[in-house]
Amino acid sequence: LNALLVRASNAVDSYTGRRFSASSDTTRYFDAIGDHIVGGRILYVDEDLYSVTTVTNGDGNTISSTYYTLVPKNTTPHYAIRLKDTYTSVWTYTTSWEDAISITGKWAYSENPTDDIIQATLRWASYMYSQKDAQVFDTTAIPEAGVIQIPAGIPQDVRMLLRPYKRVKI
Repeated sequence: LNALLVRASNAVDSYTGRRFSASSDTTRYFDAIGDHIVGGRILYVDEDLYSVTTVTNGDGNTISSTYYTLVPKNTTPHYAIRLKDTYTSVWTYTTSWEDAISITGKWAYSENPTDDIIQATLRWASYMYSQKDAQVFDTTAIPEAGVIQIPAGIPQDVRMLLRPYKRVKI
């Protein structure tokens, strides 16, 4: 059952394109040049960001939290870091622009999964467990008598619970 819960949790993350819990800080690196930097002051990150521990600019300077704002300001997850006008520099680098900026924090939708996510994970794990006894499949084909069965996939109630959490990538 524990293995199925892990599989279901990973499946929820994969289906939504998000991670729903972060137990420890990790560091991600960003180029100091590119379309993800707007006006030299806004850095769009590539994953959900729940909280920030340290931001280090490409010139090696640690940027105090008094000099940046997380976007959006008052809700999580965050998708960008905006340098305030009081910070005299922009996103920059000294020697190499590749992976010059580092951000350490909790990279997830939330620190702990929401009730909807917990319910969807439990339901999906339950569905996977019940598949051991199931003989019902959406599609059965018989290509040259080697029968192929395709399982029903994601339960509809799980799909409905997860719909608002699906990450939209542009």
